[in-house]
Amino acid sequence: HVQLVESGGGSVPVGGSLRPSCVVSDHSFSLRCMSWFRQAPGKDHEAVAHISRDSATIDYADSVQGRFTISRDNGKNTVYLQMDNLKPEDTAIYYCATDHGATKWSRAYFYNFWGQGTQVTVS
Repeated sequence: HVQLVESGGGSVPVGGSLRPSCVVSDHSFSLRCMSWFRQAPGKDHEAVAHISRDSATIDYADSVQGRFTISRDNGKNTVYLQMDNLKPEDTAIYYCATDHGATKWSRAYFYNFWGQGTQVTVS
C-alpha cells in the first residue's frame, strides 16, 4: 500500500512563499510520476503541476506557470512544490498524488493514491 504524506503548508501574506513537500512510502518512488493538485472550498480538484520519474518532463497549470516550481528527490522519496508570489486565489488544500496510468496527468479522477492534504492560506 502506497502512503503519501504532505507537509509544509501554512498561512502567508500576498506575495509570500511556501514549499510544501510530499513523502512517499514506496520502494518504487523513482519509477513514479508525481503530481500536485489543489482544492478550494466548494470547488473540484484542480491540477497544479506534474513531474516525470526522472524530472525530464514537467508540466504546470496556466494559473501557476512562472510562480510555482515542482521538483523531486528520488533519494528521499520526496516531491516538492515551491510556491512564490502567492495570491489569494491560491488558497486551497494541496494534495500530492500518483498512479494515473496512461491517462492525462491533469485528470484527478484517474489517480489511485493521494495524500491527506496540507492547507495553504494566502491573505
